[in-house]
Amino acid sequence: MRTTLTIDPDVAERLRQEMKAGKLPFKRVVNEKLRIGLGMQTKTKSKPYKVKPFESAYVADAAHRSMNRLADELETETYLNKESK
Repeated sequence: MRTTLTIDPDVAERLRQEMKAGKLPFKRVVNEKLRIGLGMQTKTKSKPYKVKPFESAYVADAAHRSMNRLADELETETYLNKESK
């Protein structure tokens, strides 16, 4: 259906931003946003997220040992404080 529609300047600017971001035509952006606003949201295909691994000097196990030691010290301190009262 063809129609003439007056769009507020702030909305028009946001639509332009969406067009640039998605490299999509104006008609498609407007229709998608209207569907969302009207509760007729369609499933959009999104690119699968890809993890880019990298080398790290961090050793995962070392941090866990330190945290366990800290938890033990705090537990002991709490126990001793309760016993001394």
